[in-house]
This record gives sequence, C-alpha cells and structure tokens, in this order.
Amino acid sequence: MLIPKTVEYALRAVVWLASSERPSQSREEIARGTRVPAGYLSKVLNALKRAGILRSLPGRGGGFALQRPPDAISVLEIVSAIAPLQRIRTCPLGLASHGGRLCALHQRLDQALASTEAAFATTSIADILSQPTESLPLCEMAGR
Repeated sequence: MLIPKTVEYALRAVVWLASSERPSQSREEIARGTRVPAGYLSKVLNALKRAGILRSLPGRGGGFALQRPPDAISVLEIVSAIAPLQRIRTCPLGLASHGGRLCALHQRLDQALASTEAAFATTSIADILSQPTESLPLCEMAGR
C-alpha cells in the first residue's frame, strides 16, 4: 500500500510542528522545514485545520499550531483528514455471485488494510517523535 504524497506532506507538517520549540510557525517556515511546496502545503494545512488537528493564528507572527498535544493526535487521524483508507466492504468487481461476501483475495487485502488502520490508530505523533533514531522523522534538520 502506498501512502499518497499529500498524506506524507500532512504527516511531515504535523511532525515538524510537534517537534518545534515554537508553538506556531508560518506556512513558509513549515514549507521550508518539511520541503513541501508552499502553495500545495496551504491546502494540506487547511485540511488539517478543518479536521481539528491544527489551528491557525491570525496576524503578524501567526501561522499554524497543533490543536492538541502530540500524544493526542494519531497518525490515522491525519491520514483520515487527507485521504482516508478505503476498506473493502463489497466485491470491488461488482460480481453478483459474491453477493455481500468478499473472495479470499479481497478478504486478505481488507485484512491488510485493517492492520494498517489499527497500527495508524495506535501510533501518536508523540510515539513517532520518541522513537530512537539519529534523524528527525520526515523532516530535514537544517534551519532548526
């Protein structure tokens, strides 16, 4: 399963804000830090704001900030705000002979999606930031 680039951009932005020493950053600062094109990032940040993950701060020195602490924001919440995982509920081929049942292939695919969904639901942004590593997840250290 591939994660859409837009979802990765959203994850980068949230991780960047969660790891920042400043409570808010401008769109341009987030774009520089995460290497996401600023114009595209605007759409991502607004979607995260609509989902209640970020809040915008107006005026000079404003920008975007996390709405809640990093331990209260799950990866699944971010994914769902941008491109929700599409579980397989009925035969994707529309085969009448399958009725409401999935064949073995689609059952396995849906099980994999369910596992991914569960892993994302139980992983918070704080979990990602606390993972021992030599590099900051999804972000470049330059300019920090």
